[in-house]
Amino acid sequence: MAGDKAVLLISCLDQRGIIARVSNHLYRLDCNIITSDQHTDDQDGHFFWRISFDSQRLPIVDLRTELEGSLDSLLPGLGLKWRLYDAARRDRMVIMVSRLPHCMIDLLSRSHMGELDADIVGIISNHPDLEPLVKPFNVPFTVIAVEKGAKAKAEGELIAKLRELRADTVVLARYMQVLSGRFLGEWGQPIVNIHHSFLPAFAGARPYKQAHDRGVKLIGATAHYVTEELDAGPIIAQATTEVTHRDTVADLTRKGKDIEVAVLAKAARAHLQKRVLLHGNRTVVFD
Repeated sequence: MAGDKAVLLISCLDQRGIIARVSNHLYRLDCNIITSDQHTDDQDGHFFWRISFDSQRLPIVDLRTELEGSLDSLLPGLGLKWRLYDAARRDRMVIMVSRLPHCMIDLLSRSHMGELDADIVGIISNHPDLEPLVKPFNVPFTVIAVEKGAKAKAEGELIAKLRELRADTVVLARYMQVLSGRFLGEWGQPIVNIHHSFLPAFAGARPYKQAHDRGVKLIGATAHYVTEELDAGPIIAQATTEVTHRDTVADLTRKGKDIEVAVLAKAARAHLQKRVLLHGNRTVVFD
């Protein structure tokens, strides 16, 4: 008998018997494991686990309460971190964008076709240019301009808007503003960003120009979580494509856009499906 579907993410120091203890505990709670993916970091001995299961007796809210009272004692002294997600609950996603539409349009299209496990509840931009492209998707479009010398004010409006929209997930789809540490701390949730280079190469502004000047034979795109240090957050997904000496900066930009949309969609999907676990400035991303 199928029950409420859930995803449990666990990270802790590795120790013999973790899988047996947790699996048996879930069994005692009348949970049926559907998929189980795990990984142990060879360098520091951390263990990462994603479990998808049916809770056949308890609603997810009651199961969460039960686990809050039992998981820590089940795995003592291991620095346990865990999160339980209701698989039936779709994230409320907000896309932030500036003037380049390709990543935004791709996400809107995928959402329209049912390819994202989220409801896009708003688009926020620091420019009004893209509003006509959003209207056919019936998604609210909000302009929050970032005036020179008034960044703190704009970020305050941004926080207020995200809370008004009850956003769970924020995706920067070529939003060309640096978010301050104060904003990131106040928001307190992971933010997915796309950067148009194969990080850590060519961070910062004009990476395609940097790549052309360096004469590289590969260009790429990187989706990562946002941190206060520019383009240095934990990487979720990357891809590359070959280029040649014949390619101009415009050619690199055109080819790069194709990679950007695919990489951002892949990262957003992994984040929404709760397949990403953070480990310092790295990620474990389960297939």
